[in-house]
Parts: sequence; C-alpha cells; structure tokens
Amino acid sequence: MDDAILRSAHTFSIPVMGTGFLVDTPLKVARYGISSVISLVDDSLIEQMRRFHLEQEGEPYDEIRGDEEDSRARRITAYLDLVDRLVARQVRRLQAAPFEPGSEITRYFELLPACQLQEAYGEMLATADPERRAERQEQLRRLAVPGSIDVNIMSKLDRTAYRDGEPLPSKYSDAAAALRGFALSTVRSAIVFSAGMNPRLYSYLAEFEGFFPDLAGNCAKRIVLKVSDYHSAIVQGKYLAKRGLWVSEYRIESGLNCGGHAFATKGLLLGPILEEFRKNRQELSDQLRAIYGQALTRAGRPVPQRAPEIRVTVQGGIGTAEEDRMLHQRYGVEGTGWGTPFLLVPEVTSVDPEHLVKLAAATEEDVYLSECSPIGVPIWTLRSSASENLRRERIARGAPGSPCLKGHAKLYNTEFTKEPICTASRQYQRLKLAQIAKENLPEEQRERLRQSVLAKACICHDLAGGATLKYGIDAAATPAVCCGPNIVNFSKIATLDEMVGHIYGRLSLLVNSSRPHMFLKELALYIDHLRQESEKYAAGLPARTPEYLSEFRENLLCGIEHYRQLAGSFVEELKCQFLEGLEELNSLLDETILTPVS
Repeated sequence: MDDAILRSAHTFSIPVMGTGFLVDTPLKVARYGISSVISLVDDSLIEQMRRFHLEQEGEPYDEIRGDEEDSRARRITAYLDLVDRLVARQVRRLQAAPFEPGSEITRYFELLPACQLQEAYGEMLATADPERRAERQEQLRRLAVPGSIDVNIMSKLDRTAYRDGEPLPSKYSDAAAALRGFALSTVRSAIVFSAGMNPRLYSYLAEFEGFFPDLAGNCAKRIVLKVSDYHSAIVQGKYLAKRGLWVSEYRIESGLNCGGHAFATKGLLLGPILEEFRKNRQELSDQLRAIYGQALTRAGRPVPQRAPEIRVTVQGGIGTAEEDRMLHQRYGVEGTGWGTPFLLVPEVTSVDPEHLVKLAAATEEDVYLSECSPIGVPIWTLRSSASENLRRERIARGAPGSPCLKGHAKLYNTEFTKEPICTASRQYQRLKLAQIAKENLPEEQRERLRQSVLAKACICHDLAGGATLKYGIDAAATPAVCCGPNIVNFSKIATLDEMVGHIYGRLSLLVNSSRPHMFLKELALYIDHLRQESEKYAAGLPARTPEYLSEFRENLLCGIEHYRQLAGSFVEELKCQFLEGLEELNSLLDETILTPVS
C-alpha cells in the first residue's frame, strides 16, 4: 500500500530529545497516530529497556552482552523489532475497541486535529441508522493508522570501535552499527540524521535494500535529514541522490531556539531559512529527482513511476497553536516538531519525578546554553539537574571529571593518549588541567580555559538517567536534562490529551503571558551569541573571526527585515506587539560592539 495513504492525520511529531527521554515513547503514543523519534546513541540503555518491556509483557529475555560480536547493531535491531511488534499489538486492540466514551479508538479520533478524518468521525457519531453507523465505524477502524517509529543517528557521534587496542573496520563504528541495527529491523519508518554530513555513513546506506524504492516509489526505510539551512539540504540531498537514495523529508531546526545541542547558523534566522525553502521547493525536487533517477538507472534498479515526494518540516521553540498554524500557512511546511513541552507529559516521555518537578518550576535562570557536552557543541542544560549538581560537587572536592561508563563521546581527542578519550572524563580533565597550569598565560585567560575544561559532563550516560530512574533500572542515576529555553513557558504537568489540545488550539497551557514570539526569541538568542563570540575574540580565546562576525550581523539584519514584512500578515494586536519587540532587538543589535575587521 502507498506509504502516503498510511500516514497519520496528525500535523506534528515529537522529535528526538537526549538519549532516554523518548526511548520508549512509541509505545505510549504511536497507537494514537503520533510519530516520535528514538535516539540510537545508547545501546546499553536500549538493551535495558528491551529487558524491562519484555518482563512487563511476561515474555522471556535473552541478553545481548556488550562484548558479543556486533552487539550494538543486534541490540538495536532486537529492541526496534520488539517496539514494532508491541505497537502493532496495541493498534490491533485499538482498532477492535468499541466506539464508546473513554475507549482507545475514541481517544484516537478525539486527539486528531480538524481534518477530513475527524469530520468523518463526527459524521459517524451523528449517524442514527445502526447499520450505516456500523459501516462507518468499520471504515474508521481501517483508517486509524499508527504514528511512525522513527530513529535518530547523530552523525557526529561516530566513535571508532576498538578490540585489543586495534581499530575495527568502519562498519563497526557507533553510527554505522546503529544504522545497520535499524536497517535490519522490521520497522517501516524513517531514520533521522542530525549534526551534519557524514559521507562514510551516508555511503553505507546504499548497502541496505530497504532504503531503495519499489516501482510505486515506496521505501521500507525512509531518510530524513535535520538541516540548518537550504544550502545544507541541497548539498546533502545531492550526495545521497547520486547513490540512488532519496531524502523524503528535510527537518529544519532553529539553530539556537531548540532543545539539546545547539548548532548556530551564521546568523541565518528560521524565518528567512523557511522562506528560501518555500521559494525553492520545486527547484530542489527537480534537481534531486533527475540525479536520483539517473543513479537508479545506472544501478539497474527500477525508477519509481511517480515522482517521490519531499516533505519540509520545522521544529525549535514553537509554543502556541498560532505559531504552529503560521508555520504551516505562511511557509507551507507539512509538519512541525514539538519536543521540550512534552517533557512535562509523564505518560509520553521518560523523566523521573524529581526532575519533572524541577522542569515545571524552571525559570530563565535555570535553563542555559552550556559547554557541558564533550562533543564540543553547546547544549541546553537544566542548571539544577542531578548531573550538573554532581559535576560541581566533584570540582569542589578536587576530583573533577566523570567516570567514562559508556564512551560514546570518545571521538577525536588524542592529546594525551593513543586512543581517543572523552573530554568529560576524569583522565582527560586531570591531564588537561595540569597542562594549563604549566602554560605561560595571563591569569584571566588561564581561568577561562580551566572553566571550559571543568564545564564538561558525562551526557552519554547521564541523559539516560531520567528513564533508568523512572523505571527502577538504576537507582543511583544522576540525570542530565537538555530541555530547550521554551520550557520556562510551561509549568503544568500535563496529560497527552492536554498537550495535543494545546498544539491544536483547543486549550492553552502557557503560563508566561509575556512570552515573546518564537522568531523574536530566536533573534534574541542569536544577538546574545554574537556578543559572546565577539567578547571571546577580544579576550584572546578561541572564537570566530571578525569577518565571520560581520557576516553574522548582516544576516541578522536581513532576518529583521524579513520579519518586518512578515508582521504585515499578523492580526493588528499581534502585529504591534511583534514589531515593538522586533525594533527593541534591532536596537540591541546596533549596540552590540564587534571587534573591527582588520
């Protein structure tokens, strides 16, 4: 059957958050037609969750030990197969449920947005004739399709695997093994690549039949790219198309107004990026389709009879139904991603009770863009998380750094060792701090370098803590929380029905009446980022060049002009409020002092 026909009517999905927060979310929402994304970073957590859910189902568990051959890929395949099987079982039960208040199938249709399927549900409820009503109910049962069980690979996290001190072939690297685990699983869903292009990994896709189309153009495994701008999309799309691989969705994320790792653009704001995609959608599709067809022909593969589709979706900082609707209507996106607010929905995400309370009470002082990620990319962090508290305690007692329990961030650093080590580890921090102490540097610069080293924390283990604490797997876990700044606008611990109702405008969960528009919040974050980079350069610390910062500023000014034009489509009250905030930020940008270009 055509994959498009099987797609749920929901217009939002739940994007990946950390490693543990969504590890079993499909088991909670997929049966209601809601798609979500499982991170494939932490195969140890994935194996723990497989054991937990098998025991919950009363089924036998055969451990896949970490020291077994190809254990990472096998663990991922086994877990995804389990989730796929359990979701299919849930869907069968839902489709067989009676149409009565409180039933699973009733909940399915009541969660939907205003759409043809919901209208058909309303017509069934209004049908008085018992026979006709039963016919319509049977039609609705067949249309109650599940959401997608998608997965994420952070391309940057591609640690080389070693055995007896020698590197193993590239197919055993973290990212390649995760890809293989997904490719060999039974799920028909998408793999979402984030954190930039990984040519070796992308080429490996071509070794798996599921990523290639049948005559109808359907692929068992779809490819989704999380991108920061149009240029990145076309470069990566062409690279894959030349190998006969089609990108079915470009998932645009705000560079800074997001949860998790923040990959700042060169001052390119979300609105102008979306506008470029809107204007160039057809050109993008035409270019890639020609390359794709030629590659399939050269490989002796069937070329789909119909043109493959390209979906454009967006995520990062969306907070109201009005913003969600604007993104669909103004920029023509097919879907939106809502992540951070779902951290306050216990029936959807895995957050332990202590951190659920902390998230509900979080203020702007509690959520900050930190240097704690050992991969060298800023990450949004809850300041009061157990992971951050433990990091500060270790520094205070003179024993900084974390034990390296999983090692997924042992990527590139070989300053002191033959094999890479993690910059959050005790080993690295002890060696690096000793090196800094010996260097002939001004004291201010020395201290800033020390703080940069001490800021690193073990996130590849601690981001699993919310799940392992919640499910009683690890009572000693110290969770890290990578919520986005949008969390401060929500404080209610909500149900799935309430959060979905908020997204579709049926109710409001916002508590911050002065919350700025998502575009203005992102602009403010970029202006602050520009100021910080300029100050770092002036202080002699590693930073962007003056030329880069000057271009960054020009891009922000272009974005501000785009938003002045956009405001014309807003209702009068929102227009005035938006323009007032925009001009305040424009003045702030004017006051930001940059290091002169030499």
